[in-house]
Amino acid sequence: MKNILVLGGTGAMGAHLVQILADRGDKVSVTTRSHRQSTANIVYIQGNAKENSFLAPLLTRKWDAIVDFMVYTTPVFEQRAPKFLAATDQYIFLSSARVYADSSRPICEESPRLLDSSKDAKFLATDEYSLAKARQENILHKSGSKSWTIIRPYITYSEQRLQLGVLEKEGWLYRALKGRTMVFSEDIVSKLTTLTYGLDVAGAMASIIGEPRALGEAYHITQRDAATWREVLNVYLAVLEKHFGKRPKVLLLGLDDFSRSKPAEYQIKYDRLFNRAFDSSKISEFVDLQEFRPLEPGLTRCLKEFLEKPNFLAIDWRSEAIKDRFSGEMASLKEIEHWKQKIKYLIYRFIKN
Repeated sequence: MKNILVLGGTGAMGAHLVQILADRGDKVSVTTRSHRQSTANIVYIQGNAKENSFLAPLLTRKWDAIVDFMVYTTPVFEQRAPKFLAATDQYIFLSSARVYADSSRPICEESPRLLDSSKDAKFLATDEYSLAKARQENILHKSGSKSWTIIRPYITYSEQRLQLGVLEKEGWLYRALKGRTMVFSEDIVSKLTTLTYGLDVAGAMASIIGEPRALGEAYHITQRDAATWREVLNVYLAVLEKHFGKRPKVLLLGLDDFSRSKPAEYQIKYDRLFNRAFDSSKISEFVDLQEFRPLEPGLTRCLKEFLEKPNFLAIDWRSEAIKDRFSGEMASLKEIEHWKQKIKYLIYRFIKN
């Protein structure tokens, strides 16, 4: 039995990981900003793990492992990394496969990273997500300690997280459920991507917690097969067609127009416009990749389950207004709860270009 601290472990990967660890008999403490009911092997600690006043007392005790799902700026991580490493025998750092540069071959853990290979000075001057994660990896490498393991998942889906390019479900599925046209990018739709079920990623993560061979190593955890975003889109459309009795409409925009509705310059330019296929053989030392769920049945099951009880996070009404301008449609103002959001929607739908 291990005592494990999970920081921010309530998302697509974290929730599964916590349950796997608890089921195998570990004692798991999970930080969460909202109240959750603790169980026999899971203790939820309510508070904001980004605040030092909340985190510091947790790091005064020694943990067998700390799994960190939090997102930090690089200066903040530089301050916290020594504290994490001192408080545990194994610090699991959640990086991202977005750190990798473009590659014509399946990406392995030693493939070039954007931080080391990009010539874009404007990009490199930022602490954009892919660069921040790579810089924070470097901090661990330079720490003088090997009591860390770097995990680089790529796009992870679940019953509550279903992505389409740079769009979360609130940016594409919500429109379909309201009978409006789904808006996507004609430039991204043909690119290869790799989506992995959160439970599979969590299972692989659990297999290396407490594993001495994983110390000082980096692993990406993805399924073996890549697919185009068009294939992903068609899986979604097939499920929705069966659910509604008709196939939702899709409008593919050029990159400039699509970016107006979803500003995500560097995520698009330095990830979603790349073909993302992975060589995951390194992690197979600890987990059988053949047991990972294939894309089509995995996405189909998750989308069907979501449709049984839809639950959306906040909708970006500026984005929705711009999409509706391109599709020639309009949302019902009854959908928009706050009057300020109604005004924003109307401005971007009819006035601002």
